[in-house]
Amino acid sequence: MLVHGMQLPIQSQSSLYVETWEADATPEDLAEIARTADREGFAYIASCDHVAIPRRLADAMSTVWYDPVATLSFLAGVTENVRLMSHVAIVGLRHPLLSAKQYATLDRLSGGRLILGVGAGHVPEEFEVLGVDFERRGPLLDETVDALKAALGPDEYPEHHGRRYDFSGLGQQPRPAQDRVPIWVGGSSPAAVRRAATRADGWLPQGDPRDKLPAQIALLKRLREEAGNEEPITVGAITEALYVGDPGRPVGRRTLTGKPDAIAESLREYAAMGVDQIQVRFRSRARTELTDQMAAFAADVAPHLND
Repeated sequence: MLVHGMQLPIQSQSSLYVETWEADATPEDLAEIARTADREGFAYIASCDHVAIPRRLADAMSTVWYDPVATLSFLAGVTENVRLMSHVAIVGLRHPLLSAKQYATLDRLSGGRLILGVGAGHVPEEFEVLGVDFERRGPLLDETVDALKAALGPDEYPEHHGRRYDFSGLGQQPRPAQDRVPIWVGGSSPAAVRRAATRADGWLPQGDPRDKLPAQIALLKRLREEAGNEEPITVGAITEALYVGDPGRPVGRRTLTGKPDAIAESLREYAAMGVDQIQVRFRSRARTELTDQMAAFAADVAPHLND
């Protein structure tokens, strides 16, 4: 079954996807978008993660990156059902017991709605200032995922013995509300696909074009089988930008626009590839236009994603 979630606007404002109105948006705008996602049946809302952006990248990335734990905790208080996802947390920048304390508390306070999306990161200066080896970020993430599985499990006194992290006999409460917090791995590199296949409950490719996804999914499934992992894995995809209806203005040649049935037909191609969840994004000139687009998608497109 193909479900849909969305990366939240406002909380990250990279030039790759930011809309003009987001620069002046308020916390209430963010809250209303989250409430709309909750009301309209979106599977999840997601928040990104960067600690600090160097000047050389600021024009492209901006320096607006809200903290995901604080953001998702704020939004947990104004929603009831929508899942809360970090997409993606650069967990290698932090000790896994610190991350576990934050995310376990979020899961407990939200009634078990956390999806922990993790990624390796790509900004060397961010690692350097925090005293973390950027060149070893891949192996570090592998071990951090293993440590987080233990630290977010049911045991009050989690145990992990690895090359970088070694802990036991240290209790943490509260425990997550979920028996098992799902961990989804982000990234499309060979290492990320391998990591998702061998260690994760879900895979979040980073904008792979449609024609590349089938081969990536086949590789993911083959690596998982070879690893002897028989647990199901949630396969994701980030869609093209969307606008339901006629925008009446230029919205970019890669934006999928038109009547709801045509959009639904196009998005069903993802399900045919083996995708389980799609992350959608809407073009908009104001918060009200965005929430109107979300409602239109939920009413007229989403019901036909599985026809």
